[in-house]
Amino acid sequence: MTLSALSGTGSEFSFNGQLLIAMPGIGDPRFDRALVYLCSHTDDGAMGIVINRPADNIAFVDLLQQLNVVPEGRQVSFPAKAREIHVIHGGPVETSRGFVLHSVDRDKDFGSVKINPEVHLSADINILHAIARGDGPDRVAFALGYAGWAAGQLEAEIQNNGWLLCPADDDLVFDEYFETKYERALASIGVDLAMLSGSAGRA
Repeated sequence: MTLSALSGTGSEFSFNGQLLIAMPGIGDPRFDRALVYLCSHTDDGAMGIVINRPADNIAFVDLLQQLNVVPEGRQVSFPAKAREIHVIHGGPVETSRGFVLHSVDRDKDFGSVKINPEVHLSADINILHAIARGDGPDRVAFALGYAGWAAGQLEAEIQNNGWLLCPADDDLVFDEYFETKYERALASIGVDLAMLSGSAGRA
């Protein structure tokens, strides 16, 4: 997938910039208790980033060296913000490819695609160079891989109670409290996890 594809013709009922909350009966272990930030939802399909699955065994600054953003083996003093960035498992598609969700810096262009006025998405190596210099966006989520749906697939899964929709806020998208994001998203729409049915299907 190219980021240019994300800026295609939008659906009249686009869910861009919203969160998908996996229901307990979703039936796909890859999305058990997943919280997905929708980057694109058009008539051709949908693409999103799972934002509550940290890759605890992968350090962001190590990835910068592996990608030759900084020379491997060289002693580098990374900015504090770079060291604080967590790597997350963004989904089961293209798991070796990196995607950067980031807050908007109106003075800089990171080769990004606009999701909404406050959040953009980039797969451009230049944004990683900017982060390594301490000149990157204020808030960053770095994901390996993404979640994708064919035309009509996501709508069908929502209709079959596989997902709940939820407005996104910056903390849910960017903060590092991964273990509570799922419950916080549910609470933001007044849903108690204990009250959810364990089986999917139409009510």
